[in-house]
Order: sequence, then structure tokens, then C-alpha cells
Amino acid sequence: MTTPPQHFEQRTETSPSQPGCSVTSTRTTAGSLLEEYRTFVARAWRDPATVGAVIPSSPVLAREIASIVPTAGSPVVVELGPGTGALSSAVAERLPAGGRHIALELDPGMVEHLRTNMPQLEVIEGDATDLGRILREAGVESVDAVVSGLPWSLFPGESQGRILSEVGGVLAPGGAFTTIAYALALGSTGARLFRRRLERGFDEVVMTRTVWRNMPPARTYICRRPVS
Repeated sequence: MTTPPQHFEQRTETSPSQPGCSVTSTRTTAGSLLEEYRTFVARAWRDPATVGAVIPSSPVLAREIASIVPTAGSPVVVELGPGTGALSSAVAERLPAGGRHIALELDPGMVEHLRTNMPQLEVIEGDATDLGRILREAGVESVDAVVSGLPWSLFPGESQGRILSEVGGVLAPGGAFTTIAYALALGSTGARLFRRRLERGFDEVVMTRTVWRNMPPARTYICRRPVS
């Protein structure tokens, strides 16, 4: 679902609006991508039900998903299913110094990998079906953006509906949610049912252009104004 992170050159800045809170901005440099891909593939083979894909998404797709992240102010961004972290990197490229980036990951191995290799992330081990409670325990009542790399096709309809309801419940007015839609599967029954769930849960659902530089090619859904 997400591409392995590259190695990062880090710069830490302290937000004047949040004393004692530091935000690390990142910039990718050349590094050992092979090692990161091995991490992703090893976790995927070990537990495909939680990782969801053997081939991670491309940086181009990651930037498309992260396009809803505000670039000014002090936004709170939640990432569902960060995997090994390329979507996290795309979020970090846009997130301003005063922002907060919370990554919710179910797989313990991925959690350990993220905490070791991307210390700028606020990584929480947990299930997206409990998103509201998890955020409240982290001191967060609402968020400005939710980005997702979750493998929706692996979740039963009831779980999909609950996660989408949790996402709608935490979005601030004007906030947005975005997730992946694989182009080759858009005509499948499961994809159509998922689209209907999105349309029941949000007043606006927009599908973006196809990102061909991904395997498989994919689009994104951008959803706004949750329906109560």
C-alpha cells in the first residue's frame, strides 16, 4: 500500500505555537531502497491480511494521495496504514512546521520499522475501526486530513463501513479524506460497493486521474463533508 521510505536528511524545528513540540521536516536522499523493499515484502508475505500488498505504491501515487494535506497553519493529519512509509514521506513534504502527523498502523513489525526509520512520525499501533477513541486518547478531537493506504479489498463490508464512519467522525469542517482506488479493479463488485459506501458517508466524492506510474495503475478518491 505504501512505498518504503528512503533515507532522510532531517531538520528539527520547534513550533512556537506548541512549546516543547518539535516537528521534523524530511528530504529524501539516495539510499538503500533494496533493504526497504525487503522489509515490506517480508512483512507482506508473513501477514498479508494486515499488509495487503506485495508491491508497494509508487512515490508518484503517494504524492497524489497526500495532495489534500494543508501546507499552512498547524494542521493535524492522520495516516491510516502507513506500511513502511512512502506516503508518510509525501505527507512530510507538504506538512508545515506547526503540523502534527499521526500514523496509525496495525502491524507490529511495521510499527517498529517506522519508529526506527522515521522518528519524526507520531506512530500509534492500533486498529482504524477504533480511530476516534485512539485520537481522543492522544489528545486530538478533530483532524484536518485523513490519508489512507489501507487494503480495502481485504476488509469485510462491515469493517469498511465502520472505518469510514470513524473517519467522518474525526474530520474537522473543511477537512478531507483520500484513499486508493486501483484502476484495473474499478469495475469489480467489491470496488463498486466500496464506492457506494463512500457516497453514503460523504457529500462529495471525487475520483482523480489515473496514476500510470504505479503497479498496478491507480486513482484516488477525495472525499469531503461527512454525512451525519
